[in-house]
Amino acid sequence: MVEHLVDVVLMFEGDRQHVFRMLRGIKNRFGSTSELGLFAMEGDGLSPVEDPSRALLAERPHEASGSAVVAAVEGSRPLLVEVQALLVRAYGNPRRVVSGMDPHRVALVLAVLERHLGLRVSEMDAFFKLTGGVSVDDPALDLGIMAAAVSSVMGIALPAEWVLAGEVGLTGELRRVSRMGERLREAQNLGFRKALVPGRISEILPGLAVVSESTVRGAASRLGLETLE
Repeated sequence: MVEHLVDVVLMFEGDRQHVFRMLRGIKNRFGSTSELGLFAMEGDGLSPVEDPSRALLAERPHEASGSAVVAAVEGSRPLLVEVQALLVRAYGNPRRVVSGMDPHRVALVLAVLERHLGLRVSEMDAFFKLTGGVSVDDPALDLGIMAAAVSSVMGIALPAEWVLAGEVGLTGELRRVSRMGERLREAQNLGFRKALVPGRISEILPGLAVVSESTVRGAASRLGLETLE
């Protein structure tokens, strides 16, 4: 009987139209599968990206609505990613197009926005993506999805100094996510000056003001995205 036909399985992920590729371990007999590597496809082949967060945010627009930066964790690595959203009036049945994120997570957040912020998103086409062709599954994306969606609907850009991390509950509450200290230190290293998170964090990070909110309504107000019911 063969017990172990394969010891380690590594898989490259990424859109072939984008420069970045993610190397993810999906099986490892000898260690963790939670490690992640980011590579760039260049003329002479794949090259490791030394500072993935900075690379993924390099082309981020600073004055465009529908964009939010999230301090995510993928594998064992804190990673800052840009969530983009475009919500427009639907002609016919509303469409939902999601790239790089769990579409069920996006659907949940949109339902919360309609119920607790009074936005008629069920009547809109909604398009969401993570830029750079990467794919991330992290509850902390919820707050970025919420902020990017409201920003798109209202046509108001989020200040570039903000980074977000938090899970959205069905009753409109915000919930903490794991490894918050690592997420915020990554944001601090990239020069972000304000972080919006659920709950509080005891660690003091020079140059980074950590702001706490407990509801999606409070978060929207704090970001300058107040809505009318």
